[in-house]
Amino acid sequence: MNKSMRNRALTATALALAVSTVLTACGGEDTSDSSSSDAKSQETAGATPAATVEDPLVATFDGGLYILDKDSLEVTGTIDLPGFNRVSPAGDEDHVVVSTDSGFRVLNAAAQTLTDIRYDGAKPGHVVRHAGKTVLFTDGTGEVNVFAPADLGAGKKPEGRTYTSAEAHHGVAIELSDGRLLSTLGNEEKRTGALVLDEDDKEIARNEDCPGVHGEATAQGEAVAVGCEDGVLIYKDGKFTKVDAPDDYGRIGNQSGSEESPVLLGDYKTDPDAELERPTRVSLIDTRTAKLRLVELGTSYSFRSLARGPHGEALVLGTDGAIHVVDPDKGTVEKKIPAVGKWQEPLDWQQPRPTLFVRDHTAYVSEPGKKALHAIDLESGEKTKSVTLPQGTNELTGTVAGH
Repeated sequence: MNKSMRNRALTATALALAVSTVLTACGGEDTSDSSSSDAKSQETAGATPAATVEDPLVATFDGGLYILDKDSLEVTGTIDLPGFNRVSPAGDEDHVVVSTDSGFRVLNAAAQTLTDIRYDGAKPGHVVRHAGKTVLFTDGTGEVNVFAPADLGAGKKPEGRTYTSAEAHHGVAIELSDGRLLSTLGNEEKRTGALVLDEDDKEIARNEDCPGVHGEATAQGEAVAVGCEDGVLIYKDGKFTKVDAPDDYGRIGNQSGSEESPVLLGDYKTDPDAELERPTRVSLIDTRTAKLRLVELGTSYSFRSLARGPHGEALVLGTDGAIHVVDPDKGTVEKKIPAVGKWQEPLDWQQPRPTLFVRDHTAYVSEPGKKALHAIDLESGEKTKSVTLPQGTNELTGTVAGH
């Protein structure tokens, strides 16, 4: 389908679909009940322009969602949506997954309208894209839903795989290219590790040596890692390998991977008693050697600070206002790209803070305190565009086809 035909099709979809409902998503540091009320009572939507937005960005604010043009960064549409909302790429050119206290919803961001596609369940959590599949984990029920994002264009709920964990917990799951499903283990009190199921949901591998399991990332060669309170757990070539942290408590709860690199980027925390630890080191996990190294940045960061560049470079948005570009093989900071003013991570993980979202060669960085959004060319380090939005934003994402 050529671009003009695609645009006409998306415009028709926008006119045909009624805008209704709520949105929110998975937890950052951990799950927390959102402040939004019952889904039915909050099903409202703002004006929905008929125009189609190519490769849109989506940002949350207190009261709704902004849909933004990728080049001008101007707001092209607003959807009214009370409560704390979270957003993640759905895995195609048009859609974004939004979660609410009542479940996952699918936003057609290109057409600037909410669809009727929903996955109901309390505490919707992580959204993972890999090998042409998108996987949703609902913390309140332990239910895993797998679908092909390419099927979202039909405007109805795609057929897909469903698996329910033995016990509900704040978890994450990923389907590999051969149909194996990796899903975390745990309950409301503790989380212990992960298991792997074959295409018929028969268990073929398990490892429970990963206390506090949280987060997921995939590296080159389809090596999958989940974070632990004492390192990471890697699943590769059909078996689990534990990589120990250098500290007794060395928590890696958030990770970022790239198909361009066998090395994963993770955060790194060492104080189990801290109300909020503001670490200054990040972790690099080599999935080839099962080795972990730490890199000192000289500045703290938050769970919304980690990303990967187009060449596999590790990117960290520091509270010093710069994007720290780390060579994942050398473990050295290669350069610092000025992005925003200095900031401090708030105690409440749901509160706004500068957020980094990378697509292709562009880093998009929000600056909530100034109601600003910036676009930065990662190759040149040049800030190509900055705008002031009507309100300061919280979450930031965009449509991303592929992994």
